[in-house]
Amino acid sequence: MRIFTTLPQEDLRKVVPAAQAIEADGYTGVSTQENKHDPFLALAVAGATTRRIELHTGVAIAFARSPMVCANIGWDLAASTGGRFTLGLGSQIRAHNEKRFSVPWSAPAPRMREYVQAVRAIWTAWKGDGKLAYEGKHYRFTLMTPNFVPEPYDGPLPRIGIAAVGPAMMKVAAEECDGVKLHVFCTRRYLERQILPILSEGLAKASRPREAFDISGGGFVVTGKDDAAVAKLFEWVRYRVAFYGSTPAYWPVFEEHGLGDLGRKLNAMTKAGQWSEIAAQVPDDVVHLFAAVGRHDQIAAAIEQRFGGLVDSISASANSSKPADLPPDLIQDIARLPTRYAAT
Repeated sequence: MRIFTTLPQEDLRKVVPAAQAIEADGYTGVSTQENKHDPFLALAVAGATTRRIELHTGVAIAFARSPMVCANIGWDLAASTGGRFTLGLGSQIRAHNEKRFSVPWSAPAPRMREYVQAVRAIWTAWKGDGKLAYEGKHYRFTLMTPNFVPEPYDGPLPRIGIAAVGPAMMKVAAEECDGVKLHVFCTRRYLERQILPILSEGLAKASRPREAFDISGGGFVVTGKDDAAVAKLFEWVRYRVAFYGSTPAYWPVFEEHGLGDLGRKLNAMTKAGQWSEIAAQVPDDVVHLFAAVGRHDQIAAAIEQRFGGLVDSISASANSSKPADLPPDLIQDIARLPTRYAAT
């Protein structure tokens, strides 16, 4: 099992010691988010001060940037870190695209397919003869003069993974990408019955082996050194389940467990402004559906039960603003859990 944690994105001065400690502890890598802060800057700092850990955006908002912009950033991060960078992209929802980023909206899955293809076409041009000729419905790249071709590097091109919730985006991930970054609002049953069949079909259509495809996420990890720490994080996750569960786009996960009425109730409460009351509507057993829960001495077995045989990478940080605190020997125990993905 591959184990990721987070970086202190709020202050770049904290990144160097944090990244060095994460690498020393034995984590597979770090992942950043685009919430309050830019997802690339902390990875640039971490990459310059480490030698082994992988560096993932988890995720950068795609449509707010031209594919050329992401191609440039991805190339530079990969070149300066020996190919340790993975470009994780997400579409975000319509309201955020139009009202937060002020960019036009269209059906996200077809557009994301072209986005990934365009980034790869740009990288291929830079790796090859510099000739760029990508033309799609949403993106067109046909100009690349030598002045704008970055210096070459010997390592592999960056890997690309996308965040996917619905079946259309799952198909894009399997057919076009090196991996999928699953939402935390996910259960083992939903993974088994809804997500994996779509991914398997997409990989087969693209004639790609499962061993080359990284399935990441799909739930929370709730752990700590003692019961009090676990209980505190459990309550944080309870609110997150309520928050996501109030959104209709995520209701198929609830429906898989016969919890559709809970989603509709949460939605009505948020519309009434009852944000402080929604967590109390989510019972303990529902929280457990979405998380591996246990103290440090229990969590490896809980992770195996919750994620084993389905996903290849997990985030040990339930809260993205707080890096995980797993002891190095526990990280080694979790890393020994078998997965399908054969990292290169």
